Amino acid sequence: MDPALSRRAFLLASGMTASGVALEIALSSTPAASSTVTPSTATPMTTVRTVAGSHGTGGFRRLSDGPGWRRVTRTELAEAKKGRAERRTVLACFVQFTDLHITDVQNPQRYEFLRAGDLGSWRPQEALTAVGAVSLIEQVNALRYGPATRAPIGFVMTTGDNTDNNSRIEVEWFLTAMTGGRFTPNTGDPGAYEGVQDAGLGLYWQPESGMRDVDKRVGFPRLDGFLEAAIREVSSPGLAVPWYSTIGNHDQLFGGAYSAAGSFFADLATGSHKLFALPASEAGAVYRALRQGDPTGARFRAAWKRYRSKARTVTADERRAPLSPHAYIAAHLDPAYTGSGPVGHGYTRDNLDSGRLDYSFRIADGVVGISLDTTDRGGDYRGSVGARQLAWLERTLKTHADDIALIFSHHPSWAMTNLTPNPARPREKRHGGQELLAVLRKHGNVAAWINGHSHLNKIVPHGGLWEISTASHVDYPQLARVVELADNHDGTLSLFTTLVESAAPHRTDFTDLSQSGLAALYRELSFNSPGIRSGLAGLPGDRNTELLLKRR
Repeated sequence: MDPALSRRAFLLASGMTASGVALEIALSSTPAASSTVTPSTATPMTTVRTVAGSHGTGGFRRLSDGPGWRRVTRTELAEAKKGRAERRTVLACFVQFTDLHITDVQNPQRYEFLRAGDLGSWRPQEALTAVGAVSLIEQVNALRYGPATRAPIGFVMTTGDNTDNNSRIEVEWFLTAMTGGRFTPNTGDPGAYEGVQDAGLGLYWQPESGMRDVDKRVGFPRLDGFLEAAIREVSSPGLAVPWYSTIGNHDQLFGGAYSAAGSFFADLATGSHKLFALPASEAGAVYRALRQGDPTGARFRAAWKRYRSKARTVTADERRAPLSPHAYIAAHLDPAYTGSGPVGHGYTRDNLDSGRLDYSFRIADGVVGISLDTTDRGGDYRGSVGARQLAWLERTLKTHADDIALIFSHHPSWAMTNLTPNPARPREKRHGGQELLAVLRKHGNVAAWINGHSHLNKIVPHGGLWEISTASHVDYPQLARVVELADNHDGTLSLFTTLVESAAPHRTDFTDLSQSGLAALYRELSFNSPGIRSGLAGLPGDRNTELLLKRR
C-alpha cells in the first residue's frame, strides 16, 4: 500500500463505469467432473452471496450480514457470445491476496504520530492484522473451488505489502501464517504491550482506558483485555494450496516509503526510543513531504531528531531489523516455510544469487505467470521498474509467446510514477506504469495485469488486456479476489473475478476475545476507522465480474 497516501487520501474513486449488461453468473454446487463448466444456481462463501453491512446509526456502526454484490459482465474488449457457458473450459483458478500488512505495532520506526496531521495515518485495527490474515487463509481453505467455474483453486498469489515495516520478525509472522504454525505477534517486552494504544494519549484509541480519546468520541468501545489478547499467540492452519509471493513497497522500504539512508532507520527500528507524538503542524509537514515524495526520509529524520527528547523508552529488539532483498528471498527459501509449496514460493536460487525479485512460473498448460518487483529501492511509496527488468520482461514474454500470460505486481499502472534512481544502479533508467503498459500491450498474449497497493477495487481495460487491482486486507472492506480464467471456444476468454471476505463472522461480540472473535472485531474496527474514505470497494464493475477479451 501507499504508506501515507492512503493512509488514505489516494485514488479512492475509480471513475470507471462498467459497460456491458449486468449479468448474474450461474454458479455450480459440485466440483466439475471435467474441465467443462456445468453451471447451477448455488452460491458459495463469497461476496456474491453476502457482504458485511452496517446497521443502525451513530458514530460507531455495527456490522451484520448484508446483501451480496451482483456479478457484472464487461464487454469493452470482446463481445459476450451466447452459449459460452456450455462451451467453456477452465484454464486456471487462483486467489489473489494483497496488502495484508501484517504489522509489528510496537516497532519504534513506525510513524503513528502522523495522525496528528492526518487522521487516517493510523488505524485503530492495526494490532489485529495477524488474526485477520489467518482468518482469510481459513476462508480460502474452506472455499476450495472457484465460485464461477467450480474449478479447484490451484494456488494463491500475494501481490505485496505482505508486511508493514520491512522487518525480519514481520516476515517470519507472514511466512508462518501462510505455511502454518504458531507465532506471537509481540516484540520488545515479552510480557507487555509497549505501543501507542496504552500510551495515555488521546490521539489514539486507548481500548482499556476510560479516556475519551479521538476514537471513543465517535463511539469506539472500551474493551478490557484487548491489548493482552492482541499480542497473544496466534495459530494458523496455513494455506492448503501452493502459494507465490510478490513484493511490495512496505516489504522492502522503511515505512513503505524511505530508502536505507545511512543507518538511521535500522537503528531506530532495533533501538529503545519510540516517538509517540508530534505537534500537529510538524506531523502535517512530514505527512505532506511523504505524499509529495521524500525518498530518503529527510523531513521525517529532521522531525525525529528535533523531538528526540520527547521519545519514550521501550524494549529494544533485534528481531525488528530490516531485510535486504537477498535476506527476503532467503527467508522464502527456508525449508521451514515451504508448507504446501513450492519451495521459495516463486523465488529460486537464481533470485538469491542475483538479488532480483522478478520471476516467471507455470500456472497450467498454456498459461504462464510473471511476477514483477515494482518497488523502487531509491525510496517513495510509488513504484517503477528498471531498464533491466523491462528487458527481462520482454524476453520472458517472447519466450512464452504461445502461452496466455498473467502479470502480477504490487503497484498498479496509475501508481507507477516514481522514477527515483536505484542506489545500486544510479545510472539505470526507471520506467513508469504507462511504459510498462506499452510493453504488455505489445504482446498479444497478455490477458491480465493483477495488482494492489492503492487499497481500491478497480478494473480497467487496456487495449487487449485487463488491469485488475484489488482492495487491501487491512482497510475496510478487507477483501481477497478469486480469479478464474476460461476459454469460451468462440475466440474469446473470460476472466471471472470474485471478491471474498475472511472467515470471521460479520457480527462482532465485544466480549469474545478469541482468535475468531478478534478477526471479526478487526473487520468492524476497520469499517469505523476515523479518516477512512468511502469508495474503496469500487463500483459494481470493479468487484464481481466476468471480463471478456479476445483470445489471441
